[in-house]
Amino acid sequence: MNLLDGIKSDWIYITGFRRIIGAIGKFDPEAEYTLADAIEDAVDDHDDRLFISFEGREISYAEFDRRANQFAHWGQAAGLRKGDCIALFMENRPDYIAFWAGMAKIGVKVALINYNLTGAGLSHCIKITSARGVVMNPELAPQFESAREQTPLELGAFVLGGPVAGLTQIDADVDKAWTERPNKSVRAGVKGGEVALYIYTSGTTGLPKAAKISHVRARGLMRVFKDATEAHANDRILLTLPLYHATGGMCGVGTALNAGACIILRRKFSASHFWQEAIDNNATMLVYIGELGRYLMNQPASALERKHGIRKGFGNGLRADVWAQFVERTGISHLVEFYGSTEGNVNFFNLDGKIGAVGRIPRLLRSRLPARILKFDVETEQPVRGPDGLCIEAGPDEPGEAVGPITHEPRQRFDGYNDEAQSKKKLLRDVFAKGDLWFRTGDLMKMDKDGYIYFVDRVGDTFRWKGENVSTSEVEIAASSMPGVKHAIVYGVAVPGHDGRAGMAAMTPRDGIDLDGLYKHLSAQLPGYARPIFLRLQGEVETTGTLKYRKVDLVTEGFDPSRTSDPLFVLDSDKGAYVPIDGPMFSKLMSGSYRF
Repeated sequence: MNLLDGIKSDWIYITGFRRIIGAIGKFDPEAEYTLADAIEDAVDDHDDRLFISFEGREISYAEFDRRANQFAHWGQAAGLRKGDCIALFMENRPDYIAFWAGMAKIGVKVALINYNLTGAGLSHCIKITSARGVVMNPELAPQFESAREQTPLELGAFVLGGPVAGLTQIDADVDKAWTERPNKSVRAGVKGGEVALYIYTSGTTGLPKAAKISHVRARGLMRVFKDATEAHANDRILLTLPLYHATGGMCGVGTALNAGACIILRRKFSASHFWQEAIDNNATMLVYIGELGRYLMNQPASALERKHGIRKGFGNGLRADVWAQFVERTGISHLVEFYGSTEGNVNFFNLDGKIGAVGRIPRLLRSRLPARILKFDVETEQPVRGPDGLCIEAGPDEPGEAVGPITHEPRQRFDGYNDEAQSKKKLLRDVFAKGDLWFRTGDLMKMDKDGYIYFVDRVGDTFRWKGENVSTSEVEIAASSMPGVKHAIVYGVAVPGHDGRAGMAAMTPRDGIDLDGLYKHLSAQLPGYARPIFLRLQGEVETTGTLKYRKVDLVTEGFDPSRTSDPLFVLDSDKGAYVPIDGPMFSKLMSGSYRF
């Protein structure tokens, strides 16, 4: 970075940081000012402005508030009291937002349940929050029935939007409830640091964890992007992400709420209809996650990609290769990428559009942005410690785990999960001084000499092979750039007789993959140790509700042909080709006699 560019970037980050911290830095966990108070103040500021546009319906801020009030009064009549929890199991719709806002008005916590869950997973998410009841839409009733016997509920199961046999329909009761705000005395004593919501981890490797979202944290999530993006009242924000997800339900909704803007809310994301929806609804901003961008770029190029009026996007997880393609095809050059876990205290913002970077810490802001990147041992999955027992900060461009100090300051709190054991796993002590306490992100990052920060991989996804660390993200990018590859999921598998884990790539072909061409492509893109040893050709991939790949079943099945009907291949280094894995080949691999 030359001097002039450095000065320009520093100015962008310093002014942006001042906006963000100026907005959330005064939030007080001890104050009796809750999420409900913040929502009501925003409604009073914007009143008759349009808040939500949904399938031909237009809902003003005042109308939204009245609906939230009805849910609050219904909750009281149903027996919910301050400190209770109720689960919300519902697809995207205006009532989703109004419901949890209404519960906040009476001091009731809401567990925001992934609407893709069923059976034991659904039951687990309801039970770990001690929810007294669950509210759902009729379309999800069959999924709830699969979990009902395992899920005792004190108040019962309620349905909103139509009758379902065996469930208590609440439409009439809600519709006739008072539209006036409940008296604030109902939530008296609730402090900003107490739990307002539960938002669950994505569950890519196991059962979800319920992250505690305090009123202060929720307000921060809802306010920060209004200031980071400089959103204004005339913006129309296209929101296709699920509302149970922090990026959509908190950041997306909150940006509109705090700016007085309008949410263009969709039931679900559709890659094939996305741009037409943006055009038809006069969208000016979009909320994304990286997988949304990847799905859009997997669609055939269309003239619609340039006919929209979107000037800016914000979100997280956009891969560098997808990012560059997205900007080129759509003309949306201003993307505010961020990094931050739902429950964590490490946050980075990319305010100047550096492709591939999740954020930047300029030297001048280092003391105000205390997150650090630690040297990391991939094999032990622990930070490296020096002779004094303290951790060592990673050097420029050196991958390491990102951590943040835990303090009582709102930006640096860690409220944990509803599982104490899982919360303790995220704590790291004696980092830079004896007795200090830091939050572990579980993510490997690197920082260049200019302070730009790049995501490398999840801890546990990066693996070691032939004495070298292999980043699954790096290999996925290389594999996905091969013509004919629609999706590529990379993970490590254990091989008898070999140390570390061998790379395996599960690929979804478009119309077919040239395996000889793939070998040549990967050889040109990756060092020898990083090239996948095993291949799996599969159909459509299994994803979470936020479009993230689920690897857990792929890792479990490994390269065993008896556990999948998908074609499996292993690298034959002598031939410079991938060869099929049949029964005899699998036996050879398991005996340790096969040499790579």
